[in-house]
Amino acid sequence: MPLSPAHRLELLALARQSIDRALATGALAGCPHSIPSTELSLRRASFVTLHIREELRGCCGSISAAHPLREDVWRNAYASAFTDPRFAPLTRDEWPQVSIHVSVLSELQPLHVVDEAGLLRSLQPHVDGLLLELKGNRATFLPEVWEHLADPERFLRHLKLKGGWAADFWSSDMRVWRYTTESFGENEEAESE
Repeated sequence: MPLSPAHRLELLALARQSIDRALATGALAGCPHSIPSTELSLRRASFVTLHIREELRGCCGSISAAHPLREDVWRNAYASAFTDPRFAPLTRDEWPQVSIHVSVLSELQPLHVVDEAGLLRSLQPHVDGLLLELKGNRATFLPEVWEHLADPERFLRHLKLKGGWAADFWSSDMRVWRYTTESFGENEEAESE
């Protein structure tokens, strides 16, 4: 069930507040309590993505629904700003330029494929997020990555590289899941009002 516009705005505000507080204190603060909302109290996985002028500035998230959605977004906003290993921690000077995007994940659906060709046939471009796992090593791409890698073969090759495997690697022990996301950002929410 989709989130209401009010809940989307609340999650975006929570993400911004998490980063604001961390810039002030230098640490992850506890997620503030509010009047409980059933939708935002459910355990759901999320990713928070930060951009500066359309350029990626951080993206961290969770695949498993271990926390209430409000808390998951709170934690992932902090992680995206300060602990994404691809970037230095966000600075106060950069912060006014940052736009925030939240992706709320559906439950993972296992894909039972015997080879890479079977996986490529089952992929739904621009719909599926994909998670690969082999011997504890995992890699995922959100559905938004299709905007940059629209060809399923390129999408899969780049995901394998992200996971530390060769682009042409495949193992019969590879475990595969798909998921969808409900995605929204500050710019989109402002335009829809």
